[in-house]
Parts: sequence; C-alpha cells; structure tokens
Amino acid sequence: MLQQKVGRSIRMESSTQAKRPESPSPSPVPGQAELRRVFGAFPTGVTAVAGLADGSPLGIAASSFTSVSLDPPVVSVCTAHSSTTWPRLRHLPRVGISVLGAHQEDACRRLGGRGDDPRGADKFATLRWRAAEGGAVFVEGASAWLECSVYREVTVGDHDIVLLLVHELDSDPAVAPLVFHGSRFRRLEP
Repeated sequence: MLQQKVGRSIRMESSTQAKRPESPSPSPVPGQAELRRVFGAFPTGVTAVAGLADGSPLGIAASSFTSVSLDPPVVSVCTAHSSTTWPRLRHLPRVGISVLGAHQEDACRRLGGRGDDPRGADKFATLRWRAAEGGAVFVEGASAWLECSVYREVTVGDHDIVLLLVHELDSDPAVAPLVFHGSRFRRLEP
C-alpha cells in the first residue's frame, strides 16, 4: 500500500490503483442483443416499486433491485429513461418496494407493461395492494416489503441508479421469491 499525506489525514491507495492509466483505451462495445443475453445469465429477484400519486396507486416492475448499505440502510433499483411512471414516483415522499413472490408473475407483467391509463392505476386493477400512511404502496402476498424514500439518483447511460433510504421493512420467509433468469420467470427449488 502507498501512503499519501493529505493535510493532516493519510489516504491509502493500493499499488495497482497508483499505477492505473488515467484513461482506458477504447474497445469495441457489444451490441444490445449480446448484452441482454449475457446480462440475462445473472438471476435476479423481481420487485414492484409503487406509491400513491394523486390518490391512485402508481408503480413499475424492477428486476435490478439490490441491497447497498446497512448503515445507513440503503437499497437500489435501476429505472430506464424511457419510463413514463418513474418521473412521477421519484417525487413522492415515500415509495414501497415489494419483493414479488413466486406466484406473482402476473403482477410483474402488469407492472412492467405500459397501461392505457396515463396515471398507471389500471395496472393495479386486479392486484391486491395496500398503502402505508406515508403513501408507499405494497403488493399483498409478496415475500418482503420495504418503505423507502429517494436518497440519491445517479445517471448512467440509458438508466438511472436510484438509491433508496429504507425507513420500514418486513418479510414473510414462507413466501418464495419470483426469480428472473434467461429472459424467463423461474422459481427456486427447495
């Protein structure tokens, strides 16, 4: 490790960090079909991100959910710039994340589609859901629920990485999660 004195503090760098070139050399970029194929090799859970907007439930499906930090408690999802729903959700004081259960493929398909109703309420027409006092919306029967607020957003390419501060959470270990892998829904085997 290399030590560099900065003011009164010491910053540590590994020798590999210190020798890294300043700008990487350009390399060919894989096509979108190849990226989707390879990215699809990584199994993910599927979540619903939802809240009350003007008194109606509004939500999206996100398979890019991950835990980020325990202190402070932060999770993340990625949202496409093409989303017409996320711009309305991002300004709500609270959003709910429901980790969908293995039996909730239909809920995922509904929330992942573009509904005819510009407010998106029709996506919830056949879903069992509940709203928390702060406006977070949760899909009933999910394997976990997290009540969050937007902590920070980072723009990367055609998506935003949305960091969400967790305020409340719960889970039902009896409900197996829905898994997305290889462009298909799958279930965990016991």
